[in-house]
Amino acid sequence: MSILGLKKKQPKTFKVKVITMDAEMEFSCEVKWKGKDLFDLVCRTVGLRETWFFGLRYTVKDTYAWLKPEKRVLDQEVPKDSPITFHFLAKFFPEKVEEELVQEITQHLFFLQVKKQILDEEIFCSPEASVLLASYAVQAKYGDYDPNFHKPGFLAQDELLPKRVLMQYQMTADMWEEKITAWYAEHRGIARDEAEMEYLKIAQDLEMYGVSYFAITQNKRDTDLLLGVDAQGLHIYSPSSKLNPNRSFPWSDIRNISYSEKEFTIKPLDKKKDVFKFYSSQLRVNKLILQLCIGNHDLFMRRRKVDSIEVQQMKAQAKEEKARKKMERQILAREKQMREEAERAKEEMERRLFQLQDEARLANEALLRSEETADLLAEKAQIAEEEAKLLAHKAAEAEQERQRLEVTAMKTKEEKRLMEQKMREAEQLAVKLVEQSERRLKEADHLKQDLTEAKDAERRAKQKLLEITKTTYPLIAAYSPPPAPPEAADFGYESASSRLDFKDSDMKRLSMEIERERLEYMEKSKNLQDQLKELKSEIESLKLEEQQQQAGLYSLRSEARGYVQEPVYIPHSNRNSAYMSQMAFFEEV
Repeated sequence: MSILGLKKKQPKTFKVKVITMDAEMEFSCEVKWKGKDLFDLVCRTVGLRETWFFGLRYTVKDTYAWLKPEKRVLDQEVPKDSPITFHFLAKFFPEKVEEELVQEITQHLFFLQVKKQILDEEIFCSPEASVLLASYAVQAKYGDYDPNFHKPGFLAQDELLPKRVLMQYQMTADMWEEKITAWYAEHRGIARDEAEMEYLKIAQDLEMYGVSYFAITQNKRDTDLLLGVDAQGLHIYSPSSKLNPNRSFPWSDIRNISYSEKEFTIKPLDKKKDVFKFYSSQLRVNKLILQLCIGNHDLFMRRRKVDSIEVQQMKAQAKEEKARKKMERQILAREKQMREEAERAKEEMERRLFQLQDEARLANEALLRSEETADLLAEKAQIAEEEAKLLAHKAAEAEQERQRLEVTAMKTKEEKRLMEQKMREAEQLAVKLVEQSERRLKEADHLKQDLTEAKDAERRAKQKLLEITKTTYPLIAAYSPPPAPPEAADFGYESASSRLDFKDSDMKRLSMEIERERLEYMEKSKNLQDQLKELKSEIESLKLEEQQQQAGLYSLRSEARGYVQEPVYIPHSNRNSAYMSQMAFFEEV
């Protein structure tokens, strides 16, 4: 065969990527596969049996379309990329989710799609309902609320509220989390499938739930309108409001829907009512509107008929599965409760064990301390006993010393009394001596005066004698008588000398008396000074002895009785000063 004769082989398969709400899958499809073949493969892979709600959606020229089951995949206007991307989504919505959604996987896919539509603001939701829905979404994701595990900030990475709601109120992320957590804590005990069903039950009451909107114009006035297609029927809205329709056509009141190119005609079941016509600008959109109308109407009629055998089996299996899961949850809850109780009991036992160990440790430490304290107390008791004996001995000695001091004090008092008596006598004697000294001084003055007068008289007498002598010797020489007889001469001389001797003897006698009296006075003064000195030394010795005795008595009383009592001895300073002055006076004398 030549190279020119070889024909280029066409590929028998093509790549397809299917994106579900929680996963991405890739398949290798045959060229001849129809849309139904790919759809069934995806449903089998996901495990979905309620296939009539879903479809494979793709994007064509800024709009979307659903893969038709009866046509080959490559013959439709699918993207030519490799792999070809499809989104596995809910195409039709049930009227009552709790009655129509049987399988758990069906509920989960609806929950994820409705949640995304609410967060993307394709379905309007009030802030209060958004917070409640977010709490059920958190319960479905995290299970029961546990404050020990779900710390503040655990929802920081989760998208739970629409941006419109977050911008509507001036609240921080922590405040929103606190608000959601308050509702979340009340959902304790709700399983994941139950939480998702509660979410859908709340969402199905929202005005925009399950509605597909298309831009249309009215025939007569060319007014811009919105056409809404859902499980209940057809609704006409103004462009400014997607919540409240201006006019509705329930499926039960519609007899026929037809379109010719861009014109749609809704014929009511009551022939008396007017036919409603509207226009759509694109043929592709018209086909999509017709598909949604046919599919929703078929499901509407199917809901009002008896369930097929397949649906009945599915519901029975789902009921059994729910009962089994409920029983498993109850068993799990009981086991969890028992485990929690066992853990609490274990923790209590461990706490009690630690407490007992602490108590035992404290008891051992207390025992050791008590033993040490007992030894210390025994040692202190022995020391106290020895101190008591020593104190008793000291007390006995102190008592003996006290008695001795009392005797000594009595003797001291007696000696003091005698000393005071001697002092009084000495004072009297001193007074007498002072008087005598004064009297003697006066007598000495008189004697000195007399002595002076006597000396003056002697001096005058001597002078007169000299004068007489001088006058006598010349006269005798001039008038000398005849010599007398020797006896006469001797006699005359004797008489003159006798007169002279008489005067001299008087003077000598007077001087001798004065000298004698002076000597007697000096001797008495000396004796008085000796007595005073002896008395002074005796007084000083008595004072010193008394002070020593009182100091010894004070120290012994302080040791025996434990308190201080200061004995005060005040000497008679005035009296001693009088003694000292008198003694000084006598010393001068």
